[in-house]
Amino acid sequence: MKTRITELFKIKYPIILSGMSWISTPELVAAVSNAGGMGILATGVLGVEETREYIKRIKELTKKPYAANVTLYFPGAERNAEILIENKVPVVNYALGKGDWIAKEVHKYGGKVIATVTTAKHALAAQRDGADALIVTGHEAAGHGGAVTSMVLIPSIADIVDIPVIAAGGFADGRGLAAALSLGAEGIAMGTRFMNSVESPVHETQKRMSSESDVYDTVYTDKVDGLKARVLNTKGARRLIKKRLNPFSAVIRSKAIADMLGFPWLKLAVGIMFSGFKRSMQMARMAIGFKAFLVGTMNGDNRMGVLPMGQITGIIHDTPTVEQILKNIIAEAKKVKKKLDVTIK
Repeated sequence: MKTRITELFKIKYPIILSGMSWISTPELVAAVSNAGGMGILATGVLGVEETREYIKRIKELTKKPYAANVTLYFPGAERNAEILIENKVPVVNYALGKGDWIAKEVHKYGGKVIATVTTAKHALAAQRDGADALIVTGHEAAGHGGAVTSMVLIPSIADIVDIPVIAAGGFADGRGLAAALSLGAEGIAMGTRFMNSVESPVHETQKRMSSESDVYDTVYTDKVDGLKARVLNTKGARRLIKKRLNPFSAVIRSKAIADMLGFPWLKLAVGIMFSGFKRSMQMARMAIGFKAFLVGTMNGDNRMGVLPMGQITGIIHDTPTVEQILKNIIAEAKKVKKKLDVTIK
C-alpha cells in the first residue's frame, strides 16, 4: 500500500503508533516499525538520560524507520528535543507548542518532522513552521484529542494544507484506514489499538478493560492533567474530576514532575508562581495527572489511577500481536476497497 506517508517515511504501511507516555516504549516502537508501520517513542515523561537510553535501545531492536515525540508543553521538553536532534532520530514528532526550531534542526541532518494538531489554525502554523506531515487528532482519541470529531476535522484540514495528513482518533481496523483515506488522510495513527496488544507494556488488567469496554465508557475532561483529555470512565477518573485544587498546590506538587524529569525544582516552582492563575492550576492538575496515568497504566489500578482510552475501544475485543494487527488492518482495508469498487460501479 503506497501513500504520501509511506513514501515520505519509507515504510510499508501507512500505520503509525501514537506516542503514548509509559506505553510507547522502545519495545512497542520497534514492534510496530518491524511489522511495516512506524512507531513513535514517547519522551514526555522521560529525563534526558532515559531519552538517550531509549533511543539506543530502539536502534538495537530495529533497523526500520522510527520516530520520537516531544510534548513542548511539558517542563524540560526542549532538552529532550535536543537529544533527539543530537542522535539524528529519523522522524521527530512535536505537539503543544511551536516547533519551527525543531523542523530547522531536524532538516539539517535529513530527518522529517510531524506536528500533532487539533485545529486548522495550528495545522497551518505547523506547515509554515516546516512540518513535513501532520497528525490530526479528533475528539474520539485517547488523551488530548480536539473538540471536533475526526469525520469532520480530517477533511477540513486536509483541504487547506499541502503536506500529508495522518488521521488519529477513532481508528483501529481496516474500515478505519479506508475511511481515513477517503477523508483525505494519507495514513492513520493508533493509540488504543496498539495499547491493547501483546507487546504493549500496559498492565493486563487494562488490556482486559479495553476489550470489555464499549464506546460509551470514556470521559472527556480537563480535570485530570489540566488539558482536555479522554480517559476511561473509572472511579479514579471520577475522583480527579471532583478534586478541588488551589494555585499553591501546583508549586508543592511540581516537585514530583521535576524529580521524574530530572528538572530543577526551584526553576519549575518559580516559573509556576509567575505564570498566572490558569497556568498554575494546569500545572497542579498535571502533577496529579502524571501520577494517576502512571498508576493506571502500569499498575492497572483504576481506583487511584487513570487510563487514557479512545472511544474506539468499543470495537476492540482482543489482544493480538502488533504484527497481526497490521496484517488484519491491511487485509480488511483491501476488502473494503473491493466492496466499494463494486458498489460504486
